[in-house]
Amino acid sequence: MAQDFTSNFDKVCQILDKHERNPHKLVAILQEIQEAYSYLPEEIMAYTATALGISPSSVFGVATFYSHFTLEPKGKNIIRICDGTACHVKKSTEIINALHAELGLTTKKITTDDMLFTLEIVACLGACGLAPVVVINEVVHGGMDAAGTLELVKKIKEAEGEEAAPDA
Repeated sequence: MAQDFTSNFDKVCQILDKHERNPHKLVAILQEIQEAYSYLPEEIMAYTATALGISPSSVFGVATFYSHFTLEPKGKNIIRICDGTACHVKKSTEIINALHAELGLTTKKITTDDMLFTLEIVACLGACGLAPVVVINEVVHGGMDAAGTLELVKKIKEAEGEEAAPDA
């Protein structure tokens, strides 16, 4: 799924200009670039390095150091499942396994082929009292189980189908 970024370097230039092309503001710059593209494309990181007068390895190093950054495109809907101690004890693994089966994902393949879903397994979401916790597009769902989570996914798929369907 190659994307042509040459026509989109104006977005990057605006972000760089906003931060006065200051290499000390690299983290903030990368955050805004990721927000614009949903991930950090390699071509954009190389361009950013050149524009800031720093090495591409410095930019890549920062992008890979912080877990917030991603070098792969993410799906339209981000599902985060907590597998920390409280959630794990309350069977978050069953939710993960059900989503892997439903969406055709694995621990290595975290985004569906249609780019509709990305599944992220996280160590903690800070809501242990609601365990097990699933966050879909920043909306927290506590006390979840596999069936309830699959129902939420089904609703998203149905809504997406309605958006894609032509008006009658």
